[in-house]
Amino acid sequence: MNETIARFGYPATLVREFDHWLVLARPAQPTLGSLVLAAKSEATAFGDLPAEAHAGLKQATAAIEAALGRAVGYAKLNYLMLMMVDPHVHFHVVPRYEGVREWNGHEFVDVGWPKVPDLGHAVALEGEELARLVDWLQGFFE
Repeated sequence: MNETIARFGYPATLVREFDHWLVLARPAQPTLGSLVLAAKSEATAFGDLPAEAHAGLKQATAAIEAALGRAVGYAKLNYLMLMMVDPHVHFHVVPRYEGVREWNGHEFVDVGWPKVPDLGHAVALEGEELARLVDWLQGFFE
């Protein structure tokens, strides 16, 4: 796996695996259910991914959208390909909603709603609590 995947806590954060993509729980949760959709490739430019990885986005995004719809009832889903710090191809997947979602004693407010998500305002999860989030999210993937 590439360095970017490792920086997002793989394998502990693995929610779902596809042929060319990994779905990881984002340890810093700006909204409940925030994920990282990371290419398994060493590519550092979206256009450099193999054609099969591009085709595989259909299956991965459909699964993410269905699972997060059940998990958090989002109004919109943002896929952010920022790649400013972590160089390998990946998206930050941020469920967007008005109001508050509660999970495991935490409140998750989409403080950027209805504009750009505020990635700096996040609930940081680690250790056993992050493992519980991973388990919880896995239950929504078919």
